[in-house]
Amino acid sequence: MLPVDNHLHTFLCGHATGKIEDYLQEAVRKGIQEVGFADHLPLYFLPPGEVIPGYAMKEEELPAYVSMVRKHASRSPVMVKLGIEADYVPGCEEKLARLLRTYPFDYVIGSVHFLDGWGFDNIDEVEEYSRREIDLVYEQYFHLVQQAALSGLFDVMAHPDLIKKFNFRPTRDITPLYEDTAKAFKRAGVCVEVNTAGLRYPAGEVYPSLNLLKIFFKHGLPVTMGSDAHRPEQVGAGLAEALRLIKEAGYTEIAVFSARRREFIKIC
Repeated sequence: MLPVDNHLHTFLCGHATGKIEDYLQEAVRKGIQEVGFADHLPLYFLPPGEVIPGYAMKEEELPAYVSMVRKHASRSPVMVKLGIEADYVPGCEEKLARLLRTYPFDYVIGSVHFLDGWGFDNIDEVEEYSRREIDLVYEQYFHLVQQAALSGLFDVMAHPDLIKKFNFRPTRDITPLYEDTAKAFKRAGVCVEVNTAGLRYPAGEVYPSLNLLKIFFKHGLPVTMGSDAHRPEQVGAGLAEALRLIKEAGYTEIAVFSARRREFIKIC
């Protein structure tokens, strides 16, 4: 039995496939006790009329997303929670806060996918790494993740070392960056997502790495789990490995959410 998969997407984001019923059937098949849909919030930070095709739902689709998840939650054989994944962009905090207050989310996942407009986890923009100093990229990324957490807008911080996705690695020890990030998360009171999507990409490991996860545990940060599934067959993918790492880091419980309140499930 897997306790929770808190990071499922839907076709509305434009880069996921499959019916919501298929995601839920896969969760039942894999013995997952609780799932949460956390599709990409509309790109509130773009100028009016500007879009990034295939990245997130449109703002007019957000009510339909909420209704769809709540409808399936009422008849699903597994517990279903309504989440959302929101990109953090400095200077747009109030606009994001207004949008989040409009809907009854069980939890809000904060993420960083853009560095000054560069979609660093987009395969179409991967060549930009060759034009940048990788150690400075890591610094910029983790500083922005810290800022996102401290904004107070999020319950969970998604895939905290996403910057390693394409396996571009720093040339120096970045433990101090990890420590600063853990301290910022602790001040912010956020939960850390252990996200298994990294196993499907060149990084070849869970986000966060075991080293970073141990630092999070040392600082008393709670964790939850998510597969970041964009297809039904990805539901629960890698979560057994995530659970093993979570235990190895020292954790004995996993966070779950309702109405933006955190509770815990004991793990064996």
